[in-house]
Amino acid sequence: MKDVHVVAVLALDGVIPFDLSTPIEVFSRVRAADGGIPYEVRVCAATPSVDAGVFRVEAPWGLDVLLEADTIILPGCADTGVAVPLEVVDHLRKAAAAGARIASVCAGAFVLAATGLLDGLRATTHWLAAAELAARFPEIDVDPDVLYVDNGQFLTSAGAAAGLDLCLYLIRRDHGSAVAADAARLSVMPLEREGGQAQFIIPAAPPTPRGAGLEPLLQWMQDNTDVDLTLSDLATRSGMSVRTLNRRFREQTGTTPLQWLLRARVRRAQHLLEATDQPVETIAAQVGFGSPTAFRDRFKRIVGTSPHGYRATFRSRATATR
Repeated sequence: MKDVHVVAVLALDGVIPFDLSTPIEVFSRVRAADGGIPYEVRVCAATPSVDAGVFRVEAPWGLDVLLEADTIILPGCADTGVAVPLEVVDHLRKAAAAGARIASVCAGAFVLAATGLLDGLRATTHWLAAAELAARFPEIDVDPDVLYVDNGQFLTSAGAAAGLDLCLYLIRRDHGSAVAADAARLSVMPLEREGGQAQFIIPAAPPTPRGAGLEPLLQWMQDNTDVDLTLSDLATRSGMSVRTLNRRFREQTGTTPLQWLLRARVRRAQHLLEATDQPVETIAAQVGFGSPTAFRDRFKRIVGTSPHGYRATFRSRATATR
């Protein structure tokens, strides 16, 4: 088994620079829990030089690298109507047959769709291009209301920023929450965004503004997620009135004290679901929820899936890298 996971990023004529640079930057900066470099990024193209609009790209790798890749990223191209070169389609199909994971960013869904690999599957792309994708490829179930879609081997993302979400999602699937959280911080990217797509990743810790007046209280709350805390308890701890505490919380964290605490509890539960075999009911009690039902409801509302679904998705991959 290879020690390094090869990520091939395909540049075609007309490639959108942001789509191209996003996976390069995100995967190149990932560091594993042991400090190692888990990904090797290779930019490849069908021709030595690629037109990227305002500049040209000289790709150091040819299409054959697609056949060696563990993951292939397909950035979008400015003109979605341009036919995908047959040799590109052929290499992508061969790579898929060999087991490569293929993910598209934004309009890169048109490149993936041209291979036929998305036929019969759900997919997404930039909302402006969703109708065109559905019309040109009626075999694909196009969903314009999500950030990304995971079909297992084949994944698609919406607009350019959603490409960041998808890259972080892939890192989490490969290496767990802590590594993904570090990658997000390096990208100055929140690990949870509002959107229709289920957000499997939430911050490694809820936002704690360094140097802010609430920092000691926030750290104490994070260390006591198992305690049944009320708003009055938090106000007493902070030496403020409830009204003042709510106002300071809004100013410094953008949310309320209890919502911040709930997110901290869910974040702790995610780590326990990944790292232990404890029953969901036990974890619910350990992170401060009064009942398993309340825990399941809150977990699904924040993460977008059930605790059991989350564990099934992430635990085996995360523990395999420890």
